[in-house]
Amino acid sequence: MSTQVSPLAPKKYPKMPVIEGVRIATAEAGIKYKNRTDLLAMVFDAGTTVAGVFTRSKCPSAPVDFCRQNLVAGKARVLVVNSGNANAFTGQKGRASTALTGEVAAKAAGCTAGEVFLASTGVIGEPLDAGKFSHLLAGLVKDGKPDLWTEAAKAIMTTDTYPKLATATVKLGDADVTINGIAKGAGMIAPDMATMLSFIATDAPIAAPVLQDLLSRGTAKTFNAVTVDSDTSTSDTLLMFATGAAARRGAPAISDPKDARLGAFRRALRKVLKSLALQVVRDGEGARKQVEVTVTGAKSARSAKRIALSIANSPLVKTAVAGEDANWGRVVMAVGKAGEPADRDLLSIWFGDNRLAYQGERDAAYSEEATSAYMKRDEIRIRADIGIGRGKATVWTCDLTKEYVAINGDYRS
Repeated sequence: MSTQVSPLAPKKYPKMPVIEGVRIATAEAGIKYKNRTDLLAMVFDAGTTVAGVFTRSKCPSAPVDFCRQNLVAGKARVLVVNSGNANAFTGQKGRASTALTGEVAAKAAGCTAGEVFLASTGVIGEPLDAGKFSHLLAGLVKDGKPDLWTEAAKAIMTTDTYPKLATATVKLGDADVTINGIAKGAGMIAPDMATMLSFIATDAPIAAPVLQDLLSRGTAKTFNAVTVDSDTSTSDTLLMFATGAAARRGAPAISDPKDARLGAFRRALRKVLKSLALQVVRDGEGARKQVEVTVTGAKSARSAKRIALSIANSPLVKTAVAGEDANWGRVVMAVGKAGEPADRDLLSIWFGDNRLAYQGERDAAYSEEATSAYMKRDEIRIRADIGIGRGKATVWTCDLTKEYVAINGDYRS
């Protein structure tokens, strides 16, 4: 774990309100890291519904398989997360480990193993010995407290340099409902549920299928629009839990995704997801700059997003940003290689408000001085207008520094 906190870390963390029906506990199990918490348990009141979005990796981790199986019933009572070991590519041992953890957690919470959700993050390919922490679960489940959100965010960190938290309170009917979220992720972050782990909880009374609709739609322009290094993790897990406790304060039970009363809640959820997604990008391993890439004028929105990702994932574009070099030729390259419809002679490119290229050649008014000054900022906006349609998309990434190579070159040693 990096000792230096990212220069893009938030100046202050949000004060996380309590969510009725959620209790949290953390512990030091010593799975990989010494002298820091690496185990999290969240316990939910009976009646809690759950939704999830997972990695599209064809080599998913054992906990991802476990969660997918349990998600079908849409009910949750306990979440167990460990950091330091991803329990991915661990074969039969991985399945045995999740089964054991599920059984122990279910016993501790007085529920079935089908109401347990698991997530693991860390190194791939090392068997996870559930015996290292299973004996701690009964105590964690018993000792959970409602106000430990920041501690929860810290317990799931791996190469992260700061905990990631977001919250929103909004009206559902006439009652206030709260949405809290935590996330972790610093490397191996690419769209297709682009975070390693994120957990959201709300006290709103929302049925599981509606929760799933909200979550799946909410990820498109948030978690699935960020990339640190174009590598999709084996373990990406985003779970959302709704305890329904706000029903006691008069919040209406929602069972239809088209319910008009969901408008404000939907917007608030998207805000929480976007905040967490951007915090992940701003803590990209070795990151010094946040980069927003917008593509306009593409043939379709899908095409625009593919071109935007081609730019955002280009090591040459990202190293140019790290070096504060306004090398717009690399953006031309990334647009051209994306495999999407484009026309060289209609392409325009901006860094911030500086137009560098227009209609297929360098802009006559281009100022190297002004653009170089712009590149010194810690938030950079790149825009490419393809000039052939109305499709547009925005994605976020970070620069690629020597530090990224250092962190990932000796991650296991």
